[in-house]
Amino acid sequence: MKKYFEFERLGTNYRTEFMGGLTTFLAMAYILFVNPDILSAAGMDPGAVFTATAIAAAVGTLFMGVIARYPIALAPGMGLNAFFAFSVVIGMGIPWETALAGVLASGLIFIVLTLTGLREKVINAIPAALKKAVGAGIGLFIAFVGLQSAEIIKADDATLVALGDLTSPVVLLAIFGLVVTVILMALGIKAGIFYGMVITAIVSLIFGQSEFNGIIGSIPSLEPTFGQAFVNFGDIFTVEMLVVILTFLFVDFFDTAGTLVAVASQAGLVKDNKLPRAGRALFADSAATVVGSVVGTSTTTSFVESTAGVGVGARSGFASVVTAGFFLLALFFSPLLSVVTSAVTAPALIIVGVLMCTALKDIDWNDFAIAVPAFLTVLMMPLTYSIATGIAIGFIFYPITMLVAKRAKEIHPVMYGLFVIFVCYFIFL
Repeated sequence: MKKYFEFERLGTNYRTEFMGGLTTFLAMAYILFVNPDILSAAGMDPGAVFTATAIAAAVGTLFMGVIARYPIALAPGMGLNAFFAFSVVIGMGIPWETALAGVLASGLIFIVLTLTGLREKVINAIPAALKKAVGAGIGLFIAFVGLQSAEIIKADDATLVALGDLTSPVVLLAIFGLVVTVILMALGIKAGIFYGMVITAIVSLIFGQSEFNGIIGSIPSLEPTFGQAFVNFGDIFTVEMLVVILTFLFVDFFDTAGTLVAVASQAGLVKDNKLPRAGRALFADSAATVVGSVVGTSTTTSFVESTAGVGVGARSGFASVVTAGFFLLALFFSPLLSVVTSAVTAPALIIVGVLMCTALKDIDWNDFAIAVPAFLTVLMMPLTYSIATGIAIGFIFYPITMLVAKRAKEIHPVMYGLFVIFVCYFIFL
């Protein structure tokens, strides 16, 4: 085991890797409760989604640890789950079963692109500024969803949105949770989001805002969601679903690439500006998406929270094996779903939004030809309540501003193709 995971070369040991794996799990354990909360808005069974989330995370993380040997954990991605529920199912009116088929298709395409090496070419075709804008825009969208679900922000006939009732117990609980989580994160506590949810859930119980049905229980059945991606696979061959699948692909592309580079760099695993076994890592990520779609959850991707484990010393894939084990163990804690209400998960969504918006600093706002499409990408996601629409608008404006600025040579042919696809999307859909 030590030889396979190269403990000696990496200067690590079982204890360090175990603590790293546990730390990573605690830093991202919130997804076990946030993901069912988000996908239940799409009409999916929260118990089944809980089980699917844990299985997808365990399998994906195990693949990453054993095949790629990286201390990187995977789980259904934030932003992608919101896109699945609010943009695809609620916004477009696509049944969640068909949306799962779209996730399966994107995972299969991802595998093909990874094995053929085309993935890197597609990634390189998208301007760095637009990649950053997509990440930041998703962050704003997630935060908006959190504020809305906690009723901190509500609908208003005159101004579209307005501040909610600050005397409401739900609003007060969410604000309390947000303050606690902000304090924990500001103190540098790695699992601050998770601990914030735990403290908020306890306060929720004390004041009668949620029910306690125990801690340990039987594993919720996967029957409501298992295999639905296969049953409805024939429904994905439409222009509308093509846009959905492209969005799943696009976001997962850059989510994974950014996380791999960030975590590997922090762990000192990058050599000559290259990531060893990158192909294996990308395969693990795409295979996890396929597994997740089959059991019943949105796109599974690498989590940047893995840096928490690396921060305490994790250097090898054994840490990921440990994290995967904890996700399997978590299957027996489903009764806690009744405690984790929208008010409890909202602070997690808002803080994740904050973290994702840090990408804005890397955009050159002095370059007007770049700033316009980047700004519209970020802005239109929350305003149109659609991640896909934000991406479409930004990608339409990018060739326009660059051509007018006489910088046609900087535009990759792929961007022209996306321009045509998204224009057709608005015309016909």
